[in-house]
Amino acid sequence: MTMGLRVRDSSALLALAVALACCSVAVVAYDPLDPNGNITIKWDVISWTPDGYVAMVTMSNYQMYRHIMAPGWTLGWSWAKKEVIWSIVGAQATEQGDCSKFKGGIPHCCKRTPAVVDLLPGVPYNQQIANCCKAGVVSAYGQDPAGSVSAFQVSVGLAGTTNKTVKLPRNFTLMGPGLGYTCGPAAVVPSTVYWTPDHRRRTQALMTWTVTCTYSQQLASRYPSCCVSFSSFYNSTIVPCARCACGCGGHGGHAGPGGCIEGDSKRALSAGVNTPRKDGQALLQCTPHMCPIRVHWHVKLNYKDYWRAKIAITNYNYRMNYTQWTLVAQHPNLDNVTEVFSFQYKPLQPYGSINDTGMFYGLKFYNDFLMEAGPFGNVQSEVLMRKDARTFTFSMGWAFPRKIYFNGDECKMPPPDSYPYLPNAAPVVASQLVLSAAASAFLLLLLLVA
Repeated sequence: MTMGLRVRDSSALLALAVALACCSVAVVAYDPLDPNGNITIKWDVISWTPDGYVAMVTMSNYQMYRHIMAPGWTLGWSWAKKEVIWSIVGAQATEQGDCSKFKGGIPHCCKRTPAVVDLLPGVPYNQQIANCCKAGVVSAYGQDPAGSVSAFQVSVGLAGTTNKTVKLPRNFTLMGPGLGYTCGPAAVVPSTVYWTPDHRRRTQALMTWTVTCTYSQQLASRYPSCCVSFSSFYNSTIVPCARCACGCGGHGGHAGPGGCIEGDSKRALSAGVNTPRKDGQALLQCTPHMCPIRVHWHVKLNYKDYWRAKIAITNYNYRMNYTQWTLVAQHPNLDNVTEVFSFQYKPLQPYGSINDTGMFYGLKFYNDFLMEAGPFGNVQSEVLMRKDARTFTFSMGWAFPRKIYFNGDECKMPPPDSYPYLPNAAPVVASQLVLSAAASAFLLLLLLVA
């Protein structure tokens, strides 16, 4: 009886382990500051062809502060049958594949696992479609909703010609532009509805399916891509980024096989230093933290009813310019932001009434372009916040943010016990000097009066 019970228990444990393993594969990434952020890819079948269909593929970025920057996105999938791509408008497949079995017209792509990229700006008009041809750059929804959509039209052959015979593509992948995104399976949803320009007639897609992709920083890189340093007016201590906060060159960090460059060396001014590589390998300025980006938060001034903080972002990567950058801060006093100088600001409220998170980004044509490492590789601004008399204090590091994100990736924060705290009391020696100076001034005043 006991042995039978043990066998059943071991079987139950094995079944539970298998279930947990299966569930772990399907787990999607979760960002606590953007719980609903994802990229949704929608396929709308808009017409049937003799051997397949024509579909409009729309990629919508619903992430509030994470965008897809150059060199842009790459979308891939596996065909369920032996489908081919006859033609694409607004995008192109990176490889044609083996199309030798076609004697007449040659398809655009015959690969079982095609990879599609956006077209560059300026292509002929007959190759364009709405929301295409932006080199794969897709804005964050919270920063630029109009630019957070990318689309192309694809004609698929050797596929089904009815809703019941069409097989959905599988194994979707999204590079944005590097690793980090995980895509779920395609799922049929209610057909998309379209309105004519005069809004007097409504049409709908013949069939619609969607794919949801979420981002995980752990999948993108072993190390953080940015770090945070602190300073304040009331403490002479400057808390720097931790040493090797983003990994060091010999340990898989961003320095790469070429090492780093000293900021004052002649190599930093040589030709080719600022030329990006196809593999995206960074070339960093030598620093103790070895991070491509450093964010510095300085508590600058203290007024009666307000206080002011300065934010500076420095780029240490010689091969990377950051366009449409975003900075997200979580701080309890962001619910009382009075004015932001030289940055755009947008409060984020992922949990309704809790207003402690905000997004900063550059002003268009002014500082929305963070240049490569060098004398111009930085942007900065100041934030004026109103004090809440019930909760405000400078003690115990209250004036510093809880979290900092740059371009959607969480930055490495200093340890909490190293924050520049407010001094508890004035030094004894300094107090004695002040008292003696006051006594001397009083005696001098008495002599003058006498």
